[in-house]
Amino acid sequence: MRKFLALVTLPLLAACGANSAVPVSTAPPSGGAAGQAAPPATRPAPPPAAVSTGFRAPRVMSLPGIEGLIGSNANALSRQLGAPRLDVREGDARKLQFSGESCVLDVWLYPLSPGAEPTATYVEARRASDGLDVDRVACVRALLRR
Repeated sequence: MRKFLALVTLPLLAACGANSAVPVSTAPPSGGAAGQAAPPATRPAPPPAAVSTGFRAPRVMSLPGIEGLIGSNANALSRQLGAPRLDVREGDARKLQFSGESCVLDVWLYPLSPGAEPTATYVEARRASDGLDVDRVACVRALLRR
């Protein structure tokens, strides 16, 4: 019985060790003549997207009916729409969320120049009941009437 067990487990143990071998390269060594070291590898330049470009001005939404919000700072938005339900800050950006019975309005604020106070640059609206998109202007009007 012991011999049988050893014969059964031996192939299993051999299979476990089969992948642990270090691969051997058959390619000829790179570099010049024998005894000379190959030049050190250089790092490729990072892609343009990875290079820090500094401040980037945001795109500002242009939609008839929301002109009174776009360009406003957080205090002006609160005066118009009431206290925000949510105020999220991330770096120099900010998101305010206002809600009413019929809709939820998200307003994104970004600085228009380096070091400037964030102002409203983009808005989105959705129904409070199920989250489906609604007309932004209609939502703003509903929130202004409160």
